[in-house]
Amino acid sequence: MQNPTACLLVIGNEVLSGRTQDLNINFIAKGLGAIGIPLREVRVIPDVPETIITTLNDVRVRFDHVFTTGGIGPTHDDITSECVAMAFGVPWEKHSQAWARMEAHYASTPGGLAAFNPARQRMATMPRGATLIDNAISIAPGFTIGNVHVMAGVPRIMQSMFATLAPTLAGGPPIVSRAVHATGTGEGLIASGLADIQQRYPALDLGSYPYYRAGGQGVAIVAKGNDAAACEAAIVEVTALFVSLDVVPMQGEPPAA
Repeated sequence: MQNPTACLLVIGNEVLSGRTQDLNINFIAKGLGAIGIPLREVRVIPDVPETIITTLNDVRVRFDHVFTTGGIGPTHDDITSECVAMAFGVPWEKHSQAWARMEAHYASTPGGLAAFNPARQRMATMPRGATLIDNAISIAPGFTIGNVHVMAGVPRIMQSMFATLAPTLAGGPPIVSRAVHATGTGEGLIASGLADIQQRYPALDLGSYPYYRAGGQGVAIVAKGNDAAACEAAIVEVTALFVSLDVVPMQGEPPAA
């Protein structure tokens, strides 16, 4: 069974400027891997309509799922929603369900219905045909249209949206990984033998990750794919490679620095 694929668009000038550190990529990659939807590409793009529309139209035909984070708040630079509408060629309009929900929420707050001002109404305005992605943190939802899933950029809210969305996605076999590492060696020593092992396991991603600790340099090898037995077999071969080079292998990832 072939796993569906995914792309993530991180949208926001604040990420590109360094003002905000993205905390969503790692969470989404791990969450998708657990349901068998490997994240194959990540793009970080600015709050520029032409860039958002062009990029979205490029990736949504090449991947089974496209996830976006950022740009669905109430301010002038939160333009993701209307750009998604333009990419799909549909109106950007009041979403009746989201509008009613947010209107009722703000009507019950101290500010009353006046608090549901034009800025907040933007968060209830979506591409025609969108279905909502709820979250338990805030009243404003994300949405899905076609194979595009639009989520908040704030990590806590995004994680809540993802928790709602993930069970609705048809994935494949979960992506699993196995690892072995060794201190006192580098990538150059194992490169040739590692390439041979990768050729014997073409369905796996066999990654090499150097590290540096107080005790010296080392390298971790991670086998990743949807076949646990193949991952384990590849790591057995990598372990034997280390031993053949008089390097002591240790199972698993290296300890944190």
